[in-house]
Amino acid sequence: MTFPLRGRKPLIKPLKRYDWETKAEHNPLKTSFMDRWTEIELFVKVAETGSLSRAAEALDLSNAAASRHLAALEGRLGARLVERNTRRLYLTDTGREFFSRARTIVADLRDAESAVNATALNPTGTLRITASLSFSMHHVAPLLREYTNRYPNVQVHLEAANRYMDIIDNNIDVAIRTRESEPDSNITIRRVAETRRLMAASPGYLARHGTPKTLEDLQRHKLLLYTYANNPNELRFAKGGVQSVVTVRGLLESNDGQILRAAALDGLGILVQPTYILFDDIVAGRLVPVLDDWDLPRLNINLAYPSRKHLSAKVRTFIDFMVEHFDKMGYERKWTGRFGV
Repeated sequence: MTFPLRGRKPLIKPLKRYDWETKAEHNPLKTSFMDRWTEIELFVKVAETGSLSRAAEALDLSNAAASRHLAALEGRLGARLVERNTRRLYLTDTGREFFSRARTIVADLRDAESAVNATALNPTGTLRITASLSFSMHHVAPLLREYTNRYPNVQVHLEAANRYMDIIDNNIDVAIRTRESEPDSNITIRRVAETRRLMAASPGYLARHGTPKTLEDLQRHKLLLYTYANNPNELRFAKGGVQSVVTVRGLLESNDGQILRAAALDGLGILVQPTYILFDDIVAGRLVPVLDDWDLPRLNINLAYPSRKHLSAKVRTFIDFMVEHFDKMGYERKWTGRFGV
């Protein structure tokens, strides 16, 4: 027989649903990890956007919650990371140092997540590319319709710049360049082709001024020079083990190859540019190679991108797409061949 216990409380009180949910939410390990990650992700977004409100919006946080997370991060680290006043927000020296490390952590996690998408060949997001104006016009823009048809969830931002942009600081995904190496060891380079550099002029110019037969003849001609080339006023030629340096002055000097190409097509003078810019004009007869039996230093065309253990799907698919296209078109064979002496 059992007897009811009157006036005594149970030894163990059952948890109501609200109780165990509240305790789980306040689990110190779970809360600490989640809050720390939100704090770091918020700080990186603040540094990237220069605005607490824009960072909060991007992470779907209220402004008040974003302020609390940022204050908690600074309190935990015991250092001021962000200075704020009524006009602007900027990083302290400590904040800049922390940002350089924190953004790598955030980027690695995003890349790991993107690697899952890569497995399914489902790239998404904005692909940021940079290349020279000439390369962008001739060999990137014409391919974007095919690439975006193949990967419709990718938006492309193409930054045409003849100066090399800092890949990390400018959040560039892929840079197309013609230099041998990158000063930053965190950048990976993939070579896609080699190209000659050529001298060429319009048939009209050569008819009026004659065609140079020797390197010395260049002194009597009008040259169109690219100012971002290495030592643009010194042309270093090689042929059969013989090397020769010719010092020249340009009638026209420009930091953009398309300006020089337009001037050459108009008969202004002899330009010096990579074959990837001049190939179609030479094949069509709009330009004629000059002293093609001599070689100027060649250029490697490289794809440069931040080193990652897991490339995001958008980066990986664009790199594969470019390599596939270059191989299919046989560009290296075309760009390193001779047009005739």
